[in-house]
Amino acid sequence: MSYIFLIAAVFIGALLVFIIKPSPKFVRLLLAFSGAYLLSVTILHLVPEVYYEATDPKKIGIIILVGIIIQSILESFSKGAEHGHIHIHSDGKEFPMLLFVSLCLHAFSEGLPIHNTGDNLLWAIVVHKIPIAIVLTTFLIQTKYSKKIIFIFLISFTLMSPFGVLLGDKIPFFTTYAMEITALIIGVFLHISTIILFEGSENHKFNLSKFIAILLGVLLTIFTL
Repeated sequence: MSYIFLIAAVFIGALLVFIIKPSPKFVRLLLAFSGAYLLSVTILHLVPEVYYEATDPKKIGIIILVGIIIQSILESFSKGAEHGHIHIHSDGKEFPMLLFVSLCLHAFSEGLPIHNTGDNLLWAIVVHKIPIAIVLTTFLIQTKYSKKIIFIFLISFTLMSPFGVLLGDKIPFFTTYAMEITALIIGVFLHISTIILFEGSENHKFNLSKFIAILLGVLLTIFTL
């Protein structure tokens, strides 16, 4: 079922763009909600679980830091697409291969620990993928790429997380080092979720609607764990 939900999340995000064309304000609020939910699941579920199983807590801490560093490197190529802000301008002549590869790597990696962490992580990724799919689809439509290129881009991105789930469940390497991989993904999620929550603050002003979206994301995690 996790495969279906992960695919459906991207499909829903893309469909929303074609049907209702969500406003930038709505997308920002949805991003804030998803970022809060992702951060809450990471802190309340993934971190305690990994440290509970760890025999060397310092090693886990180092791996988490490595995950943060890796995501910051990927972000330099993806131009911020993972947290909903694609800082790239395209004339449609040159395909953004670095953006494509880094996004696919990110999507693949976040699927790896799902089999070992249960439904909480699955739903966090699903909620996160919907606004990201909205932003990515909007970006692709605004470019001058052919429909074929856009379709290949979206389908590849859609299938990466399910592919990660499959390999994370079937390949011995990923099952043997499941705890370390989860710790690495914790670092990735910490980086992405905090950027989502704090990057969009204009002049550090209090934004009531964004605060409510964040609060709802946190409360949903608390009452569903």
